[in-house]
Amino acid sequence: MSKLEIPDFPSEAEEAKWWFDNQDALDDEFLAAAAEGRLGVGTAAKLAGLPERSVELSWDDFEVAKREAEKRGIKYQDYVSGLLHTALITEANAL
Repeated sequence: MSKLEIPDFPSEAEEAKWWFDNQDALDDEFLAAAAEGRLGVGTAAKLAGLPERSVELSWDDFEVAKREAEKRGIKYQDYVSGLLHTALITEANAL
C-alpha cells in the first residue's frame, strides 16, 4: 500500500470527510503495520511531541498493585494513579 498523505484541511468538516472516506485504507495500513511489527506504544503522542508518562514499578510492587486493584474491581493503572495522586497531595500539603 502506498502511504496515505494527510493533507492540510481548510475546515473541520473537510477533515472529518477525509478520515471517513479513507477509513478502509487506514484500516488496511493498521493491519499491515501490526502484522509487520511496525506498531509502537504511544506513537501518536511521540509524533505530537507530548512528554512520555510512565512510572516503573518493581515486580513485587506491581503484583501487590494488581492484587489490590482486583479486590476493588478496577484496573491496576487506575489504582496506582490514585495512590500516587493521594501521596503527592499529602506531600505537597505537608510542606
